[in-house]
Amino acid sequence: MARNILILGASYGSLLATKLLMAGHNVTLVCRKNTAELINRDGTEVRIKLRDEPEHRAIVSRDLPGKLDATPPQEVDLKRYDLVGLAMQEPQYTNHTIRALMARIALAKLPCLSIMNMPPLPYLKRIPALADMDLEEAYTNAQVWERFEPGLVTLCSPDPQAFRPPEEAPNVLHVGLPTNFKAAAFADARHNALLRELESDIDAVTLDGKDVPVKLKVFDSLFVPLAKWSMLLTGNYRCITPGEPQSIRDAVHGDLALSQSIYDHVDSVARRLGADPADQVPFEKYAKAAESLLKPSSAARAVAAGAPFIERVDLLVKLISHQLGVTNAEVDRTVDTVDLKLSEKIVVGGSGAS
Repeated sequence: MARNILILGASYGSLLATKLLMAGHNVTLVCRKNTAELINRDGTEVRIKLRDEPEHRAIVSRDLPGKLDATPPQEVDLKRYDLVGLAMQEPQYTNHTIRALMARIALAKLPCLSIMNMPPLPYLKRIPALADMDLEEAYTNAQVWERFEPGLVTLCSPDPQAFRPPEEAPNVLHVGLPTNFKAAAFADARHNALLRELESDIDAVTLDGKDVPVKLKVFDSLFVPLAKWSMLLTGNYRCITPGEPQSIRDAVHGDLALSQSIYDHVDSVARRLGADPADQVPFEKYAKAAESLLKPSSAARAVAAGAPFIERVDLLVKLISHQLGVTNAEVDRTVDTVDLKLSEKIVVGGSGAS
């Protein structure tokens, strides 16, 4: 049976959308009006490399069995949908039209699957050790999440690496690392049945008889998506330097011993919260994958482009570490560097406006 999925965010969200469309499900992407018009006219194109093929395949939404449309947030009819995907960068949810849509989603009690790096606050409330921690400082506006029931929100580790080629139209996405989305279960068995249905349907998809990478994998553990935190703190946020941004590869392999110490610390924080070592990704596997990540992270690129706000998983991990009494100087140093670079943007922006 075809399901109807609403995904907030047409950039990274188009990757999950494409996998759902290939499996015969219908997707609506929420985005700016101009981007929605482009997608409704031309569809989306996701470029992904199949196993043992030297070149990327271009997968065009118009050629797929599922139906795709796009809409600005104020025009969404929530009665159409079985599931909501959250695929925007966390600061984007503070936009007034997105906030209004989020309030309607919370009121409709639709299950929400996040593929953000920054875990939604209601999801963190599902973890007993975090339920009463003061973590709001890490969010651009924590009030966005106040109306959501924790059991209706889950997190999907956004392990696949993808980006919009700057020379291309905004309906094109290039997948650099085609790993899997790892989703934690919802609190409700009905919503988990839907997740596992989507998991099975995506897993069955082939292209010219070949398996298509980037699967949806569902886990009972709430902690599986937290494995991404070690990667983000070791690589992505350390792409942000006092000077120009560096690649993820250089951030990780510039000092491999230091990188492993950061990775191990964040892993240990997750275990203190309740994660099993089996929920986590060995450092060696991550370091090997980082060898092919030759661009700065999306967070570093955003800061370099002048963004005043980015997702702050680095600050979230620092806040948790401090409240657990297990501080780490390198994590604190990373947070200080990101704070400094963001404050520079605010100062520059302020002087330009005066």
